[in-house]
Amino acid sequence: MVAGHLREINGYLHSIISYKDENGMRQTRSISTGLPVKGNKRKAENMLMEERKKFIIPSKEPITQDMYFTEFLLKWLEMMKRSIEQTTYASYAMAIKSRIVPYFEPKDLRLKEVTPKDIQDYYQYSLDVEKVSANTVIHRHANIRKALQYAMKTELIDKNPADLIERPRKDKFVGSIYDAAELDILFGIVRGLRIELAVILGAFYGLRRSEIVGLKWDAININKKTVIIKHTVTEVTIDGKTIIVEKDRTKTKSSYRTLPLVKPFEELLLNLKAEQEENRRVCGTMYCRDYLGYIYVNEIGERIKPNFITQNFSIILNNNNLKKIRFHDLRHSCASLLYANGVSLKEIQEWLGHSDISTTSNIYTHLDFNSKVSSANAIISVFPIQTQEVNAQNQEANDGFNVQNSEL
Repeated sequence: MVAGHLREINGYLHSIISYKDENGMRQTRSISTGLPVKGNKRKAENMLMEERKKFIIPSKEPITQDMYFTEFLLKWLEMMKRSIEQTTYASYAMAIKSRIVPYFEPKDLRLKEVTPKDIQDYYQYSLDVEKVSANTVIHRHANIRKALQYAMKTELIDKNPADLIERPRKDKFVGSIYDAAELDILFGIVRGLRIELAVILGAFYGLRRSEIVGLKWDAININKKTVIIKHTVTEVTIDGKTIIVEKDRTKTKSSYRTLPLVKPFEELLLNLKAEQEENRRVCGTMYCRDYLGYIYVNEIGERIKPNFITQNFSIILNNNNLKKIRFHDLRHSCASLLYANGVSLKEIQEWLGHSDISTTSNIYTHLDFNSKVSSANAIISVFPIQTQEVNAQNQEANDGFNVQNSEL
C-alpha cells in the first residue's frame, strides 16, 4: 500500500510518501513540491497523487481472494501490460493508478469482499466529488469490470459485482465547431506558422492528431494526386514518463484510407519539401536525420511532438480572441462542412476513417437541418390554419430556415 500526506517544512509543502519496497519493507520518503504553503494546497495535492503513483509496486505474492482489492488491480494491470497496446495500457494505468486505487486504498477491502455497492459508491463519488463526466465513469467501469471478470474466470470470486451496478447514462456528444467563415479567419492567422500544416490537415482532411504527426513523404503520390493515411505517432504517459509510440498502422482498419491530394495542399507540401532541403543544407551535420521520412518536422529536422499541436493551437486561439475549441474539433468542423454541402454520412465515414457508420451517425446527425426543414414543409399544407396572412408567415419562416441553413 502507498500512503501519502502533505507536510509543511520551512514554509513549503512536502509530499510524505509511505510505501513498501520490492522486499516488502516499509519506507518513507519526503519530496518537496517547491510550493509555498499559502494558496497552493490543491496543486500540492495533485503533485502528491502523482508522486504516490511512482511508488506503487505490485507485490510478488500470487493473486488470491484474500488479497487487497487495490493490490489485485495493480497485479492485473501489470499482467495486462504484456498483452495490450502501449496506448491502451497507458489509459488503463492512468485510471487505475491515479483514480481507482487511491479511492479504494483507505478502505482496506479484500478482493472477495468487494460488493456492487462499493463500486456504485465509487462511481457516485467520481460524479459528485471529482466532477468527472459520465463518459469518464463509464471508462473506469470498463477497467474495473474487466479486472473482476478475470478474477471470476480464475475462480477467485463467484460473480462479478461490477455486473450488478447501474452505469451512468453516456453523455451525448455535442461538439464545438468552426463554420466556413471562422475557418477562413483561422487559416489566415496560421499561414506561415509551424502549426499551419496541422490546422489544414485537421480542418480540411479531418485527420486525427496522431495521423498528422505520423504523415510521411512516402504517403504522398504527386503523380496520382493521393494522400495515404497509414502511419501514426502517439504520445502517452506511463508511470510519469512520456513515451512516443510509432505505428505503421492506423487506429483501426477503416482508418487506413486514401484521400485526394488537392492543389492548395500539394503546393504547401512542395514548399515544405523545399524548406526542409534548405534547412538540411544550412544546418549540415547539426540537422537531425532520425526523421527524414516525416513531413512534420521543425527547422533542425526534429519531428513535431503531438502535444506541440494541442498546446500551440490553444495559444493561437487565445492570442487572437478566437472562439475556444479543441484541436480535435477541427475534425468535427470538417465533417459538418461536408454534411452541409450534401456529402452523405457513408462518404463522411470513409473520409474520416470511422470503422462503423453508427459512430458517424451518432456524432453528426444533429447537423442534418435540411431534412428537418423538408419535413416541416411536407406537413405544413395540412396544418389547421387557413388564413392567407398566416400562410404568408409560414412561408416567410420557411425562407428564414433555408437562409439560416445556407449560412451553416
